[in-house]
Amino acid sequence: MISKNRFLLSAGVCGWLVAGLLSSALASPPSAPRPQSESASAATGAVTGQILFEGTRPKPRRILMNADPVCVSLHHGPVYYQDGQVNADGTLPNVFVYIQSGLGNRHFQPPSTPVVLDQQGCMYVPHVLGIMVGQPLKVVSHDPTTHNIHIMSKLNRPWNQSQPPGAPPFIKRFTRPEIMIPVQCNEHPWMHAYIGVTSNPFYAVTGATGRYTLRGLPPGHYTVAAWTATFGTQKQEVTLRPGQTVTLNFTFR
Repeated sequence: MISKNRFLLSAGVCGWLVAGLLSSALASPPSAPRPQSESASAATGAVTGQILFEGTRPKPRRILMNADPVCVSLHHGPVYYQDGQVNADGTLPNVFVYIQSGLGNRHFQPPSTPVVLDQQGCMYVPHVLGIMVGQPLKVVSHDPTTHNIHIMSKLNRPWNQSQPPGAPPFIKRFTRPEIMIPVQCNEHPWMHAYIGVTSNPFYAVTGATGRYTLRGLPPGHYTVAAWTATFGTQKQEVTLRPGQTVTLNFTFR
């Protein structure tokens, strides 16, 4: 008798649950998928181009490292200053191209991955580099001689730190945008580099082909600047539509 009552009770409960679920499903249809936010659906674009040179190329200037025999021993041929160099195809290396204005009040989180400034063969590598405000700058040395890294900034706090052979890398950060910061070694006066500090990730440095690309730009109107240590700075205006790639070349003379 008890088992029969339990069976009837269980059947009644199950029936009540099924009826409730059916009623709820009929009364409340499934909700439609949420539309994507404007920022997620907006297509980004790019600015790309080449830095060209016209006119008489500057003569390469040879670096004399006789003041430090260790530096001389690290090279098997002549070494030249990188400022004023022109690629074989008539383009310019070591040009810092960046978005100077047009991003408004957009905020960009700096990467946690450090940008590396190396010292190899008594030369700074790379010669020109870019970094975001707050991003780590990792300074390393592979040379068996003492170097002195002198950051000659004006908007950021300048600093000066020696790095003897075998010393571990050290980390520094910049707190403000600054274009460009000269870097010098007080031990070896021919050692020079330049650091572009930006508040956004839209920058590039040209190499052996003189080409650059600024990717991931939202639609808008921008001022693009191209900086060189020898030939000055040029600026151009560009308007990007959603998903558009615009070619923007610069010619220095």
